[in-house]
Amino acid sequence: MASRLQQVSGHLTGSNTSANKIGVKSPEDVVIVSALRSAITRARKGGFKDTLPEEMLSGVFKGVLEQTKIDPALVNDITVGTVLAQGGGATNARMAALHAGFPESTAISTVNRQCSSGLQAVVQIATAIQTGLIEVGIGAGFESMTKNYGAASLAPTSEKISDECQSAADCLIPMGLTSENVAADFKVSRAKQDQFAAESHTRALAAQKNGWFKSEIVPIKATVEDKEGNESVVVVDQDDGIRAGTTAEKLAKLRPAFDEQGTTTAGNASQVSDGAAAVLLMKRKTAEKLGLPILGKYITSAVVGVPPRIMGVGPAYAIPAALDKAGISVNDVDLYEINEAFASQAVFSVDHLNIPYEKGKSPIGLNKEETY
Repeated sequence: MASRLQQVSGHLTGSNTSANKIGVKSPEDVVIVSALRSAITRARKGGFKDTLPEEMLSGVFKGVLEQTKIDPALVNDITVGTVLAQGGGATNARMAALHAGFPESTAISTVNRQCSSGLQAVVQIATAIQTGLIEVGIGAGFESMTKNYGAASLAPTSEKISDECQSAADCLIPMGLTSENVAADFKVSRAKQDQFAAESHTRALAAQKNGWFKSEIVPIKATVEDKEGNESVVVVDQDDGIRAGTTAEKLAKLRPAFDEQGTTTAGNASQVSDGAAAVLLMKRKTAEKLGLPILGKYITSAVVGVPPRIMGVGPAYAIPAALDKAGISVNDVDLYEINEAFASQAVFSVDHLNIPYEKGKSPIGLNKEETY
């Protein structure tokens, strides 16, 4: 909860870029050859409400294998990010890999770095490839907030530790209240949060209507049970949390969700969701040998801890660290993708770094190589 990982994404350009990392293609580059996901559906109400997490993840794994036609035996290791799954999701992830067609020789592990768990999974695989530990790997993530959200996902904690260390006690603050802390500490107004949230829905709706998400979503068959207990099979292939007609004016009418005097509402916070994703990585020379398209080049990553009571501000501090490692500046990046768990923390991160808001408005086109 106290740390975030933020990868800088998009076209990296400009005179300050580090040529040896960004401007030159090398056979030793770690590259992305497939990046797929399931649709993201509303927990307890959406298309995956009766689907177990390993079923979603298996569907995405199958999509990666089908898209790339890669021999599953070539994948040495898979790391899966998950936060809420019981037992760390280790059994679920292993089941998904085997069910999708990976052999028992393909190793698997899970990792929990809270909101950046999926990113951390990609980083661990990319680092293993960079250092020569493996040749080919998958960084993935899954979550069923229908199955694991709330009390079922909470573990007992020490009152002794909480009593003796305030920062440790702050780790137990519900995320909604950390959003309120961010808004209060950094004077992020309700109006600005609502405007940001409305714009987010508008951009997502436009992307959906234009089919920009279609190539990255793996259609997955899911069994859905209605209120009478009747089951039906549906194909889930579209995000269902995007709300057409959302405006800042409409959002302004919603009541605060976590604090009666607060500014965080159901409209300027993210929904609870179900979904899965996977990224296939290898060295450039391996991709070229296998005849696979290169969608992106992985450069570097960074993690920075922040106070738990305002945990959502992590990107504001991890992004500069990642940029420094890459040898570039904020202005050298054409496109940013920042976690939008709450509008308060996203707005703060963008404003703190002086990132133009339009740099978050363009869709990533995966028909040409991107640098990450």
